[in-house]
Amino acid sequence: MTYETSESPIAPGTGARPRDPQPAEGRSAGQLLNKVPEVTIWFWIIKILCTTVGESFADWINMNLGVGLISTALIFSGALAAVLAWQLSAKRYIPFVYWLTVVVVSVTGTLYTDILTDSQGVPLALSSSVFAGVLAVVFGIWYARERTLSVHSITTRPRELFYWLAVLVTFALGTATGDWTLELTGWTAGVSVLLPLGLIAAIVLGRRLGANAVLSFWLAYILTRPLGANLGDWLGSPSGDGGLGLGTALTSVIFLAAILATVVYLTRSRSDVIETQDPTGTPRASNPARERIMLAYYVVVAVAGAALLVWANQQPHAAAAGEEDTPAPVTGHITPQEATSPFPPAEIAKFRTIAADTLAKVDSGDQRAATRRVTDLETAWDDDQSSLEPKSEKAWSFLDGEIDEVLKAVRAPHPDKATEVDALNTLLTSLG
Repeated sequence: MTYETSESPIAPGTGARPRDPQPAEGRSAGQLLNKVPEVTIWFWIIKILCTTVGESFADWINMNLGVGLISTALIFSGALAAVLAWQLSAKRYIPFVYWLTVVVVSVTGTLYTDILTDSQGVPLALSSSVFAGVLAVVFGIWYARERTLSVHSITTRPRELFYWLAVLVTFALGTATGDWTLELTGWTAGVSVLLPLGLIAAIVLGRRLGANAVLSFWLAYILTRPLGANLGDWLGSPSGDGGLGLGTALTSVIFLAAILATVVYLTRSRSDVIETQDPTGTPRASNPARERIMLAYYVVVAVAGAALLVWANQQPHAAAAGEEDTPAPVTGHITPQEATSPFPPAEIAKFRTIAADTLAKVDSGDQRAATRRVTDLETAWDDDQSSLEPKSEKAWSFLDGEIDEVLKAVRAPHPDKATEVDALNTLLTSLG
């Protein structure tokens, strides 16, 4: 899908874009070769790949390597400064440098949102609204200064800086709205892929019917963030959570390989290089009346999407029903010895390890990792129910109630660290 190709004319009869009519020495002071790729199908493919690998790679470093949310954010903030300096110093569009920057921006924007949500307890509705407001301010200042928001006009340093600032905010906004959608609906990662995919399809249709090119581009750019992240979660999540169970490491390797192959192809083919200069970025073949009609169409699509979220929010959520509506079995307090002695020591050690890992992630402020790790506890406990419960229904019911308390505390819409720590410590005490 393409959005802004009307801004770069095609040479009659050739099907190819003409070379820059201005020699390098003829350009105005401060004007650069366009530093971003042409918006073709390859642009969107690699954008989604970068978004997915950014999500899964960050999760792998954060959780599997135990680096922690704050430390991971600091690492990638440093990496962002380095790769952005490299991109800004380049004299032209270089596929490897550009897409490496996109990957790092994707990870960094995601981590900033996660810090606000998981470490600072900022509600996703608030962070989504704030990021939307920040993006509107960035676009407003950018347009007031440059009179264009087109990616075909990134030919000066200020425009390039505005562009990368907008990209960073779109990733943070996409992360917040994507997570907020999951919180509202309770959908699995696989199901949640369908909403941004459907909205992007609606944008493609709108563009085909004459919607504004620049508006369509930025709407689709924002939506590819939750699409790629949900795709990564779907591939990497355990099958018990509705995923394919590939794991974050394998998912990262697969998508990194796909990104590398695509970048090599684009480097050799130069099929995404903007060869013409378009200082204003003003579309040459726009239809204002048609654009107004399609703007109304986008409003209708947005209202329909919001109505779907409201409806989904009102439906019973399986997790919520299982953890909040079902009362815990009523059992008297029993000693750790009584709670664990009926069961194989290896199984108890497995549950204890997962609970201890979850507690460590809560203590470090990495709520996202704690939420994912506690899912391993739920899955392992449910998988072993058929073999453990017959050994001692009383002991099993007692531990099942304490595990339910842990799940409710960690998965609460606004988790309270003290409550989480108390529930996990209680369970660890019972597990010996």
